[in-house]
Amino acid sequence: MNAAIVGLAGLVCFSIAYRVYGKYLAQSIFKLGEMKGQPTPAVELNDGADYLPTKKEILVGHHFSSIAGAAPIVGPAVAAIWGWLPAMLWIVFGVIFMGACHDFGALVISMKHRGQSMAMVAEKVLGPRAKSLFLVIIFFLVWMVIAVFALVIANLFMKFPGTVIPVNFEIIIAILLGVFINKRKKSLTIPSILAQVALLIMILVGTKYPISLTPIFGDQTLMAWVVFLLIYSFIASTLPIWALLQPRDYINSHQLVLGLTLMIVGLFIVQPKIVAPMINTGAEGAPPWFPFLFITIACGAISGFHGLVSGGTTSKQIAKWSDAKPVGYGSMLGEGLLALLATLAVTAGFSSESAWHSHYANWGAANGLSAKISAFVLGAGKFVSGVGIPEDVSQVVIAVLIISFAATSLDTACRIQRYILAEFGETFRFPILQNKYFGSGLAVGSAFLLMLTANGGKGGLHLWPLFGATNQMLAGLTLTLIAIWLYQNRKNPIPYAIPAIFIILMTGLGLSINIKNFYQSGSTMLTVIGIVLFMAQIWVIVEALLAIQKCRNLPRRESV
Repeated sequence: MNAAIVGLAGLVCFSIAYRVYGKYLAQSIFKLGEMKGQPTPAVELNDGADYLPTKKEILVGHHFSSIAGAAPIVGPAVAAIWGWLPAMLWIVFGVIFMGACHDFGALVISMKHRGQSMAMVAEKVLGPRAKSLFLVIIFFLVWMVIAVFALVIANLFMKFPGTVIPVNFEIIIAILLGVFINKRKKSLTIPSILAQVALLIMILVGTKYPISLTPIFGDQTLMAWVVFLLIYSFIASTLPIWALLQPRDYINSHQLVLGLTLMIVGLFIVQPKIVAPMINTGAEGAPPWFPFLFITIACGAISGFHGLVSGGTTSKQIAKWSDAKPVGYGSMLGEGLLALLATLAVTAGFSSESAWHSHYANWGAANGLSAKISAFVLGAGKFVSGVGIPEDVSQVVIAVLIISFAATSLDTACRIQRYILAEFGETFRFPILQNKYFGSGLAVGSAFLLMLTANGGKGGLHLWPLFGATNQMLAGLTLTLIAIWLYQNRKNPIPYAIPAIFIILMTGLGLSINIKNFYQSGSTMLTVIGIVLFMAQIWVIVEALLAIQKCRNLPRRESV
């Protein structure tokens, strides 16, 4: 099968979905046209720090960058072990009818509730018990994201030292651009072009002069990078959003568009053959594709973490209600495209079918985080080299792309965790948790302690087997929350109720199988945490059913 044909089919599906299904959700379900002229939370609560009306172009960059971390690459790279067709179908149709639907809905109902998180919305829609459950699930998920993403980025800096200069140079450029945007209020066109040109030059410099910390830190190099990344995340999560978050994500969005364009053009020039099998059910040690395909490919199809971004930072920056569709629905289609290209990179980027089977010999080989990202870098680098860029430079371009977005997700996660801790403080009357410096310090510090539970900072990987299930669980519960809110407000809940039921069933089945495996393997910690998460999900569902029963006997309300 020609990989270019498969890629083209996915592009066409996403393009049609934005114009048809995205429009249907915006106009017929959420009726955003009726909100024209009404102030958004960013306008009404503008504080210049967390709430700040932002141009659509910049905000698409922020949201896109925050959700498009390493996960939409890792998931498809692992799931390719079951063959390329199941992965492609789930990515395309999952994104259109579940993932983009989820992100868009979470963004809108957060805006309807003054830019509050999904946990706070749950309190309004389901009750205070549901809020506490959401807070616990969200904290656990973000805790894992911070610990693991810091580890993955550190590994990539070590494996691709040519990325160190351009990635860190990008931070400097972003701060300068942020000052320019905030103080001068001028057009971003010329500064953005100059920033991209400077970044490309730094990629060439980094390729020629790679930087390694090994001569300084020796065996502790990985931990050194982890510490640097967590310090950066603390600083970034406490700064006003205009100072670093917005401009860096704006640069990243252009970088991603450029990277995806190079990959797509290169894909059509090279037109590689997919060497992976269409369906592969006999991989050694691999769990059954059903239901684990729908859990393994999380962020590439639907992700609960995206709802945290929608209701954590993005909803506080939307300047006009009409911007919610391109920011929420459109950005997720972009992530679906990244996941689609990741699947093609790890199924068509190998030299032969035997090379693919060697790399995916068993589940243990396929399930390694850093190894799968490296496979994507090499495969995608092969695509980019098709446009005439040397392959070593192409690999640095792709690696910089991944690190930039993983770093964005990392410090956005720290900011979200700060918000969640503040909500814990408000709920349980611990005012100190509402201090942004204490909250960010606790977010970073708790993740660091988790990492220290294993040599070399790999403690987060102990809990990583629960990430996919926890992430999809949160997505299913968020879809449920949106569906009930729609029902309460006399809007059609079906587009959210059906995906919610599907995701909750897949997550419940997958988590129950994992709990059994954890118990049989003697993993007490994973077993206990898995059971707690499973019970929390059931509890939220019960709260949802009670809310439905209650609202049948009461006049439905319209949130504003």
